[in-house]
Amino acid sequence: MVAISCELTWLIYLLHDLGVAHPKAAKLLYDNQAALHIAENLVFHECTKHIELDCHIVRERIQRGKINTKYVHTKDQIAYDFTKPLRQ
Repeated sequence: MVAISCELTWLIYLLHDLGVAHPKAAKLLYDNQAALHIAENLVFHECTKHIELDCHIVRERIQRGKINTKYVHTKDQIAYDFTKPLRQ
């Protein structure tokens, strides 16, 4: 989640450098509800000390309004179809 939030931030800066305004927060669709809760709520962070830095990076970008997270089921993600073998 932290990797894609960094990529989204980079893309927003790139668009800004190219003269394209992006006033809204970037949408980050994710299929792990636990990760979304940890990123949005400080209370859940106490149980997961090993991902402390990643959690703070994502939470900071959510609080600043740079990204907006939303849960999406794994099978509803577009990338899911490209990473699984085709059915016969």
